[in-house]
Amino acid sequence: MTDSAGTDDVERLAYRLLTGSDTHEFCQRVSAALSDGYVLYGSPSMTSSGGHTVVCQAVVLP
Repeated sequence: MTDSAGTDDVERLAYRLLTGSDTHEFCQRVSAALSDGYVLYGSPSMTSSGGHTVVCQAVVLP
């Protein structure tokens, strides 16, 4: 079974840390998790290394 974030999880995890490049696709993945019933957990984080920006956002099931 593939969830809306594109992972092959049979059961939904209570906690997920979504990571990726700061792109529209990343925002879609976070939005899809929210649509699947997850809620944001904490603030998003961003770092840059060698000109590549990486962002992450934790989500949890209520």
